[in-house]
Amino acid sequence: MLLVSFGGPEGPDDVIPFLENVTRGRGIPRERLAEVGEHYQHFGGVSPINEQNRALLSAIRGDFAAAGLDLPVYWGNRNWDPYLADALREMADDGVRSALAFVTAAYSSYSGCRQYREDLAAAQAEVGETAPRIDKIRHYFNSPGFVDPMIDNTVAAIESLSRDVAAGARLAFTTHSIPMTQAETSGPNGDAYVTQHREVARLVAEGASRTVGRELGWDLVYQSRSGPPSQPWLEPDIADHLREERERATPAVVMVPIGFVSDHIEVAWDLDTEAVEVADEIGLPVARAATVGTDRRFVTLVRELVCERIEERPTAERCTLGSFGPSWDVCPAGCCPNLRGPRPAVAQEGR
Repeated sequence: MLLVSFGGPEGPDDVIPFLENVTRGRGIPRERLAEVGEHYQHFGGVSPINEQNRALLSAIRGDFAAAGLDLPVYWGNRNWDPYLADALREMADDGVRSALAFVTAAYSSYSGCRQYREDLAAAQAEVGETAPRIDKIRHYFNSPGFVDPMIDNTVAAIESLSRDVAAGARLAFTTHSIPMTQAETSGPNGDAYVTQHREVARLVAEGASRTVGRELGWDLVYQSRSGPPSQPWLEPDIADHLREERERATPAVVMVPIGFVSDHIEVAWDLDTEAVEVADEIGLPVARAATVGTDRRFVTLVRELVCERIEERPTAERCTLGSFGPSWDVCPAGCCPNLRGPRPAVAQEGR
């Protein structure tokens, strides 16, 4: 199995080269990269994501061994060391000829699915004919191993608030904003990105409501916008949403980052730093729910999805919640297109 993630800098000198990798081909001015780079310098130039992936890698290996699943697990990133091509070379040197890729992005979108597949294809081309065949595991946004930890984390965040505001707290489910043009072409029928997030928000809100004993109001909001002002992106932004909640006299807001699987830089900066600063400025009590990280249920989900593909058997009742059922195994050719122009995707379109 290949754990595939975004990657992040691990020191101050890594920040600008990392951001150049992320934005290559988009014509982003260096001044803008330096501005974004300050977010990383706030944390010593180190993104938490690589250490979090090391922890997840260790947890997956331990879970596989405990379950008797004799399958080596590798790790590669799109934008920083260990790069995907290096991981595929290591696999090829070890005699690996085929692998399942588990991507740390749970939903449908160009940046969360097809772009990973394109980068895997580029890595295969770089390694050459010895590169292993890669099949991408399906999306898992509505799996209990993802949803149930988020329910517990949401309840814990509510309980962290003072009693006088917790009773009226409202949930703000957050995810990465993307351009409207990408959102409208995500998934085989379009608009999957927003629809899938709204489904997870509903499932988490209903589960948390049962636990706290009252119906929790909620909204889906966005963060981490990075495009030019002239380009429409999904809104509202979390900071604008907090200001609106203050004007509505909402007692408190719990931010629930359902769009992410770990507390990486976009959670640590956009929510724990910027959003908290806005909340403090306007006098709105806030709390932030943890992501799934290395929760035992999430790690077990990885193994279940691997076994589902190895054994070629459906696990819809065991591995999905809500109205969606299991995600598709093979994406249609036009699913989540690259609007900047076509790039090759991995063999077996969508896998």
